[in-house]
Amino acid sequence: MLDDFVTRALLAGIGVALVTGPAGCFVVWRRLAYFGETIAHSALLGVAIALLADIPLVGGIFGCAALIVLTIFFLEGRDVLPTDTLLGMFAYGGLALGLVVLAFFPNVRFNLNGLLFGDILAVSRTDLVIVWGGGTVALAALWRIWRPLLLATVDVDLASVAGLRPERASLAFGLLMAAIIAVAIKIVGVLLIVALLVIPPAAVRRLSRSPEGMAVRAAAAGVLAVVGGLLASSEFDTPSGPSIVVAALALFAITRIRRPGAAGLRD
Repeated sequence: MLDDFVTRALLAGIGVALVTGPAGCFVVWRRLAYFGETIAHSALLGVAIALLADIPLVGGIFGCAALIVLTIFFLEGRDVLPTDTLLGMFAYGGLALGLVVLAFFPNVRFNLNGLLFGDILAVSRTDLVIVWGGGTVALAALWRIWRPLLLATVDVDLASVAGLRPERASLAFGLLMAAIIAVAIKIVGVLLIVALLVIPPAAVRRLSRSPEGMAVRAAAAGVLAVVGGLLASSEFDTPSGPSIVVAALALFAITRIRRPGAAGLRD
């Protein structure tokens, strides 16, 4: 069964969606889409480091992304520059630096198109182990910081008074996003991973009456987007990663059609 590349692609996509859905809820609630873009763009520098150091791509991407997350949190605490300026600097600086570093080593080969837009149909059994193993750990970590992170999202001062250390939870979530993006980049790529973090939670926001319910529905919406995107890709011979994102957009459009009496979490 696992010898079928379509089956592996489905399993990999579903594994990623089950993690990006719940994690993406906090991206939506805390307005961290640009933060996610910064981590994703820095992935190219992580790829360059991994190739030059001869280490797994996931390790190189996560190491680089984690370093950037720590640096951003450090500079934010010292009020060096506005947050959006810091994010823009690291997002495009990391992307450019990665390309420049790779240009100095012309004999190093890698699939730039696959990195940017994903290559889910080339997922291997090893990739499946990484996606599902890493996803399980990520969900466990998210569950561990769920309460302090949720309370800090609602009211940072209240979380501090309750002794939940919201700064530590926010930093842990930043590192968790770095890990999720490192694992998921092969599925939808640098340019589309944040879409998978943002669109499914946004699609189910109106349908949810509690944060936990929204997390479950976001995961389900992500799975539907993966299945629908892969089916559409197979039917119309379109790129798989972008097709998944388009399927997620279709779900968003459907759920934005107002129904009389519909109620959910506020936008």
